[in-house]
Amino acid sequence: MSAGIHAPVIGSTMDTQQAAPVVDFNLHGILGIRLVNPSARDVAAVRKQVGPVGQAFDGEPDITIEFVERLPLASTVHSLGLNEAGFTDDAFLVLRGKHKSRVRVQIPFDEIGGRIRITCESGLSAVPLLIPIINLTALARGVLPLHASAFIYEGVGVLATGWSKGGKTECLLAFASRGATYVGDEWVYLKPDGTIAGIPEPIRLWDWHLEQLPQYGGQIALGDRLRLRAIQLAEATDRRTPAGLKRRFFLSKGINRLMPLLHGQLHVDVAPEKLFGAGRIVSNAPLDTVLFVGSHESPAITVNPVDPAEVARRMVFSLEYERLPFMAYYLTYRFAFPERRNALIEEAEATQRRLLEDRLRGKHALQVMHPYPFSLQALFDAVSPRIRP
Repeated sequence: MSAGIHAPVIGSTMDTQQAAPVVDFNLHGILGIRLVNPSARDVAAVRKQVGPVGQAFDGEPDITIEFVERLPLASTVHSLGLNEAGFTDDAFLVLRGKHKSRVRVQIPFDEIGGRIRITCESGLSAVPLLIPIINLTALARGVLPLHASAFIYEGVGVLATGWSKGGKTECLLAFASRGATYVGDEWVYLKPDGTIAGIPEPIRLWDWHLEQLPQYGGQIALGDRLRLRAIQLAEATDRRTPAGLKRRFFLSKGINRLMPLLHGQLHVDVAPEKLFGAGRIVSNAPLDTVLFVGSHESPAITVNPVDPAEVARRMVFSLEYERLPFMAYYLTYRFAFPERRNALIEEAEATQRRLLEDRLRGKHALQVMHPYPFSLQALFDAVSPRIRP
């Protein structure tokens, strides 16, 4: 399959099973995704999940997602959990979508890794479990999905990885704001040929990122800027209100519960092409340097050599952690259909361990530890002199 970042090809071919219009997404030559009979909203939902990758691919799709008005079910649906999942005599249904929305999506978990066909009721905001399904399909084809960010700085291909919330996106922002080229954020794919590719999904910018990177403020929609400002004003008011006055205020308990929720909304999601410009985004890069990032209870930013084998051993369990929400559904599926085992899913840890050791072997690797939050300029100053192998 050819690779690159392109607008998806809409309605250019017909699905051989349904004779319906299709939209094809080509994930950098790793795998092909075909949407069958999608509405414009369905296309936008998937595009938001996988980014603006898309062009025709050779052969049959690896993942087919069919959209219907109503799922045709052969028998009564048996509920599993509270509005979480269900099953009929021959089908398993995911019933909870993004932000706990109600959806109806049929996923044959035993087919993941092969050529799987997912059926969704049209109009959802995101296809449930699509990214872990993509990741497992890539894994079946010898491509390692890694929770990471990636960029090219002065010709050096850099992969930043670590535990969730460890500073991967911050590494990307620190270098991209100083001229680096974007490769990926959140999920990066390590190919057998030694190169890396990413999904250009939206980047989450927190308020403290924007305070340090004012050049990106103009890329934030007015509504999002006003929302951030309103939350900041609410937090400032809460901090200035004396504790005694809060206790006398009959809504104080509710406000105390509300403020952490508001603080968790101090971010915006921005498409990388909007943030950096299409000219500073590439679909593939060499893998030269690995940054193993994390935070510590110290004001210092430290940069030290680390054995890439140690990075590989530890990232096995980061990947297992990231897959936990998916595994909850897989185990629910096995409860419904105990005879339908998927060996790829159940042996994923061993496969990831082998590929991590292979793909990271001999790489220039640095452990980067930092406080939280921290200065992006200080991070750049500490890491950039040592980035080249």
